[in-house]
Amino acid sequence: MLLVVALPYAAKQPAYVWPLLTKSRFYRNRKLRSATHKAPYAGIPYTASSAPGVATKPIMEDQTIVKQAGEYVFRLFKDRLSKKLVYHNYKHTFETVAEAQELGQRSKLTEDQLQDLALAAWFHDTGYVNTYDGHEEESIRIATEWLQEKGYPQERIDLIAGIIMATRHDLEPETLLQELLVDADMSNIGKETFFATAELLRVEWEIFRDKFFSDSEWEQFQMDFLLSTTFHTNQAQRKFASQLGLNIQEQRSRLSQQLEKKKEAEKKSRKTLAQPKRGIETMFRNTYRTHLNLSAIADNKANMMISLNAIIISVIITYLSAKTSTVGTDYATHRTFIIPISILLLTTLGSVVFAIISAQPEVTSFRMKKKKDQRQDTRKVSLLFFGNFTKLPLEDFQAGMNDIMRDKKSLYNNMITDIYYLGEVLNRKYKILRISYTIFMIGLVLTVAGFVYAVVSSAS
Repeated sequence: MLLVVALPYAAKQPAYVWPLLTKSRFYRNRKLRSATHKAPYAGIPYTASSAPGVATKPIMEDQTIVKQAGEYVFRLFKDRLSKKLVYHNYKHTFETVAEAQELGQRSKLTEDQLQDLALAAWFHDTGYVNTYDGHEEESIRIATEWLQEKGYPQERIDLIAGIIMATRHDLEPETLLQELLVDADMSNIGKETFFATAELLRVEWEIFRDKFFSDSEWEQFQMDFLLSTTFHTNQAQRKFASQLGLNIQEQRSRLSQQLEKKKEAEKKSRKTLAQPKRGIETMFRNTYRTHLNLSAIADNKANMMISLNAIIISVIITYLSAKTSTVGTDYATHRTFIIPISILLLTTLGSVVFAIISAQPEVTSFRMKKKKDQRQDTRKVSLLFFGNFTKLPLEDFQAGMNDIMRDKKSLYNNMITDIYYLGEVLNRKYKILRISYTIFMIGLVLTVAGFVYAVVSSAS
């Protein structure tokens, strides 16, 4: 048996846990605060040769290898283990060793088997000193090196490595020793301290895995975990089954409370949406009015550009028609003005074409995909726009409108869809209208430049 000296359990965790938890968003958990705000290293068992205030002695030759392993792991964790590991620390390892030894004795293991099980329990989490994910392989490496230094038989080292590897969550234990260590490692689920220590694991995942849960998500995760986890050995089931059942009941109660809180929050959110009904209607009304006003502005600008360019084209055509009847020296005198007139004609023509395209009516609509004898989903297709409902038979349109009137969400979805497609039409109008104005502006500049060139050429 492993002999240790343990200080009184004044707390569940050492003091270095406290600042980590106070920074965590789970600090509000009163049980967690009371379980952690205590003196440094209180509650952590110490081996006789390592306990503070106890005179250390050289390791005696008759000291068992299990005892030496416990002292080695204690020093390793104290020197190298991150203090941010608030769950996978020496306390967890010590408790796992104690549970593994007790379960092993209940299973009537031989002395060699008990020794191998205890050694695996001591080393099963030592890999955390170097890595978090995949720590089992690192634990096996550390255990193998240490046991080889002690001259431990290689076949038993390989056996211990297999026991440690069985604690990986995605593997199933195959031998009795592996099952015993896995049960001891998971014994926390069958203890009264389950909920407090689970919060420590939650904090640890935040720090090392950047994995965050809301309260309701965490309660659901814990519920799924408890229901999906079972002890492998009869000894563990007899010892922990009763408290595990109580923990499941308590977790179910906590989950129900969280679900009730979530429903209340959703109910308040729905009330918040429904109460200011006038505000929602005003928002839609103003949005519709703004889009329609912008559309009217775009159409007015397009009409203005069409009228202006049409007048210019008419004047140019009339002028050119008159000039084509001019012959002799008079035509030769004025033919240099043909270049700027041609530039003006081409640019006004391009400008008026884009202005007409901008003002041209366009109907945007969904493709109506509906199986036979099945109603159109009014939450995905807007029936308030004629481009959509004119594609439907009258009976389907009436049924769809009745669905909209019964379902506030469908009504709002249809209005939002209309606003979206109004915005698409406006975006197209203003893009094309900008092109029309740009062509007209460039044409005027080139025309003026051409007239200046023609005047200078005529004067010379």
